[in-house]
Amino acid sequence: MSVNLSSVLISDEIDQKCVDVLQENGIKVLKNTKLSKEELLKEIPNHDGLIVRSATKVTADVIAAGKRLKIIGRAGTGVDNIDCNEATKRGIIVMNTPGGNTLSAAELTCTLICCVARNIHNGDQAMKAKKWSERKALMGCELHGKTLGIVGLGRIGKEVALRMQSFGMKTIGFDPIIPAEVSAKFGVQSMPLEDLWPLVDFITVHTPLIRQTRNLINDEVFVRCKKGVRVINVARGGIIDEEALLRALESGQCGGAGLDVFTSEPPKDFTLAQHPKVVATPHLGASTSEAQKRVAIEIALQFVDLVKGKQLFGAINANAMTDALSEESRAWVTLGQRLGQLAGHVGGQATGNIKVTALGSSLKQSGSYLGAAVLAGYLTTKQQPGGDGVTLNLINAPAMAKEQNLQVEFLQADHCPGTYSAMVTIGLSDGFQASGTTCNGGAVLLAVQGKSFPAPACLSGNVVVFSAAESTKLMADISGAVAEESLTSLTLKS
Repeated sequence: MSVNLSSVLISDEIDQKCVDVLQENGIKVLKNTKLSKEELLKEIPNHDGLIVRSATKVTADVIAAGKRLKIIGRAGTGVDNIDCNEATKRGIIVMNTPGGNTLSAAELTCTLICCVARNIHNGDQAMKAKKWSERKALMGCELHGKTLGIVGLGRIGKEVALRMQSFGMKTIGFDPIIPAEVSAKFGVQSMPLEDLWPLVDFITVHTPLIRQTRNLINDEVFVRCKKGVRVINVARGGIIDEEALLRALESGQCGGAGLDVFTSEPPKDFTLAQHPKVVATPHLGASTSEAQKRVAIEIALQFVDLVKGKQLFGAINANAMTDALSEESRAWVTLGQRLGQLAGHVGGQATGNIKVTALGSSLKQSGSYLGAAVLAGYLTTKQQPGGDGVTLNLINAPAMAKEQNLQVEFLQADHCPGTYSAMVTIGLSDGFQASGTTCNGGAVLLAVQGKSFPAPACLSGNVVVFSAAESTKLMADISGAVAEESLTSLTLKS
């Protein structure tokens, strides 16, 4: 299940280490950070992979132009500059480097907390203007004993918590994914947001910008917080409602803000960034030499690992491929695809669910890829001729099936009956059933409609499937039909 990448385009500025690692592993690299949108559309068809940071906007038309594209890598965390839905639809892997910026972003967050608490930005401006007498107006607060609310307790949120605890801050937080017992291990008491808001003196956000987090901190939240609460955003612009923040700063409900990111970058209106209670930086969360070298190496190694079929790390739209890269898994992926094709040709039109049952302890982790493989095979038989040329695979098949209200019902049991250590059975709602297994790295068919074969039938290459009464002329008739029609593949039912 390795991916062939003969050429990769790097369209944003990235450390030379990225180029070096790719080239050392036999991948041709073109680095051009000066491409206009029109030039990018002309260049992208020549490459199998694309690596960007935040400057390049990988829109639907760019992805559509990349006829050879198999993978898009973001040397950083967020992928909001990439149309992930379009990439998924076309079966293109989108990956990022989730850990590369962690320390740099956490350190900047802690820096902004300190600056906001002590009015460092205004003190600096006063000194540069030779206004020593303004000291009294720059009264700050200690962090010791204050409560820090951390929204998002992943890698960065955890590192912020550990560092600010050394200042004597109490850390509480919220994360819909991280269990409370996990966050407790690094000193953060997890609680619902409605309970968190009234307790915090400082708030820092470390979440992606999605529908649920857009304008998460708004007028209503500021009202529920203590007067003078301070907020920090080194994650994504738009998580804090900028207009609500400005109102809270003006009224005194918000005592200060540290902002590294903005809804529009660069901001169309600098009013918020210029506010005297705001410490503003121009998206510097990952702007350290260490972080840039780290993400450059990480994204290159992730590409190389995928080419070599070692592992898939950092992919955000290819869960089905995560466990499908091992030599053993590849044969089962092929089997799933072939059983899906068989169901599509011989069975009827699936409605609702396709039932996939994996039998055998060796298939415990197969749920992540077997269903997707069956869907890829099945939907291939339903594609209209002359379509847009999109090849169905483990990435886009589940998304396409969802659009057709089709999904997989997956079951797994450790015990496999008979003489085989593992096997897979699929079933359609119309009653069609088929079972298969793997043998010497290949896919074989064990049974169709409950009828077992005396010897497993090979499912590689072109396969003829038919039902007929026993006859000495049977094979001659079938061979003649194939030869007469010059068919490369044939499915017969009687």
